[in-house]
Amino acid sequence: MERDLGYRKIQVTGRGSYIISLPKDWVVNSKLEKGNQLAFKRQEDSSLLLVPRNVLEQRTETKSTLKEFTIHFTHKDNVQSIERRLKSLYVVSANVIRIRFQEGELTPQQKTAITNTVRMLLGAEIIAETANEITIQVLIDHPDFPIENAIRRMLAIATIMDRNAISALKTFDDALLKDIIASDSDLDRLNLYVVRQLKYGIERNMYKEMGFTSPKEFLGYRILTKNLENAGDNAVGTAKNILALKQMIDQEMLYLRDPLDEEMYADVLEFTSFCRHLLEDALKALFKRDYQVADEIISRFMSTGLTREKEAVNLMLSKTMDPNLTSVVRLVLDNARKMMEYGRDIAEVTLNRTVEEISAS
Repeated sequence: MERDLGYRKIQVTGRGSYIISLPKDWVVNSKLEKGNQLAFKRQEDSSLLLVPRNVLEQRTETKSTLKEFTIHFTHKDNVQSIERRLKSLYVVSANVIRIRFQEGELTPQQKTAITNTVRMLLGAEIIAETANEITIQVLIDHPDFPIENAIRRMLAIATIMDRNAISALKTFDDALLKDIIASDSDLDRLNLYVVRQLKYGIERNMYKEMGFTSPKEFLGYRILTKNLENAGDNAVGTAKNILALKQMIDQEMLYLRDPLDEEMYADVLEFTSFCRHLLEDALKALFKRDYQVADEIISRFMSTGLTREKEAVNLMLSKTMDPNLTSVVRLVLDNARKMMEYGRDIAEVTLNRTVEEISAS
């Protein structure tokens, strides 16, 4: 809590050094004596922060201590609830998590569920295991895998998933569709990792170490990582619908058996490619802190993007297609528009984090 301790005059010693006296109440309350050391820390506004050395060392020791948590559960507890607890503890920067079963031994199903959850947590490993206890430790930290690298990887996975889903709309490649669904777990792992690191940075006020100019930027990065996760989820939804459509084709259940014609597919291909590039450009502008490019991206969304979506929908409605195929194409177009919206949201984050830099105060 901030407390006003009045003003003190700067004095000059015979050697030309500047000195200032310390408030007696503060010295007494801090249990300081002659010879004790103070740490001086310069703040952004040129003010000085004085911290007793013993207090600073205690803070450093506290920060270096591993955050350990223990989960107790019985056979009555839902395994999915334990999985959610694990993910939540990971996100809040737990370093060590112990899972203890209070009644006998863990069942094979429980062990499998816990092991599968640990695999979703980037950098987490099971370091010890007994009949009724599993110990998990997170072995990765911010310097090992910076947030920006994790987000770039998320973008690559999400755009590849979307591109493959559009390709499968034409080929109905079963292996490709299943690979899209499997890739979603990699995206989820990276999302949890980024959220964990953001929370870690907020708790320790480490925005500069993470490449931010102010703590406000944590919120913007939380928005963009959620958007990238949603982009992957949309691709998975498309893949599952195409798989269902493929099954109907194999079972000859379609009302009209004609596949998607070349004109419609070419239009879908062009529109979805435009949307992916918009998202990619928005992320580049964010990392480069480029206000002008971000502003242009929003303009592209409002003019070209929405117009292209309307044209694609009109072309689809002009075609005679099986209703099931029409619904899948409509889903693809909706997901493409959402990807544009994610790009617009990220561009708005860039505007908000850079507008003060380019505007006269």
